[in-house]
Amino acid sequence: MKKLILAAFAVTAAVGVFAQGTVNFVGNSTAGTQHVWGPSATNPGLSLVGAGTNDHPTPGTTDYAGSGMSPIGAGGMSGVGGAATTFAQLLAGPNSGSLVPSGATTTFRTGAAGGLTVLITDTLQNVALDAPIATLEVVAWDNSSGLYSTWATASTAWMEGLIVAGESGAFTVQSIGGNVNTPPYFAYPSFNLYSIPEPMSFALAGLGAAALLIFRRRK
Repeated sequence: MKKLILAAFAVTAAVGVFAQGTVNFVGNSTAGTQHVWGPSATNPGLSLVGAGTNDHPTPGTTDYAGSGMSPIGAGGMSGVGGAATTFAQLLAGPNSGSLVPSGATTTFRTGAAGGLTVLITDTLQNVALDAPIATLEVVAWDNSSGLYSTWATASTAWMEGLIVAGESGAFTVQSIGGNVNTPPYFAYPSFNLYSIPEPMSFALAGLGAAALLIFRRRK
């Protein structure tokens, strides 16, 4: 009997260690409406984060459309900025220093609902059931090539200048779902996808600047 009790305790402890909290990840809900935008047509390296004029419940002043951006999936776009080929995922952790890719990827809606993610109930691998608070971040990236199905590969490709991607910045969510709490809805900052110049571009720019400085000194 003693062995059975110890075994049951061990199983319960193991379940507690690996128990995972849940949230509802979606672009529009009772918590608010926010959008993810494609890259600027006039300045692909431009990064904007913050509430836009069509966000709710509190519209902001960040001018995505005026900066040459369209919501992901709007107007039936395919390829870069397409609803089905742009992925979004949550980074999550107990605090801002422990954020890792957590849960499944989702895609985007189309037409008038462009820029809004498709609803998923997401499991956060490194956040406990019924955690009172957790830190999250939304990331999104272009996977029209089919080569970058995970944030681990996409973030590397983004830094190398191969694809466009974007990040919302970190925010907190309270009352994570579990045995007691239902999965909460949450709002997050709107943001856009943008390109990072490949390292060679930075190197060439640096060489050009150095050459210009030497030329001016000689003059």
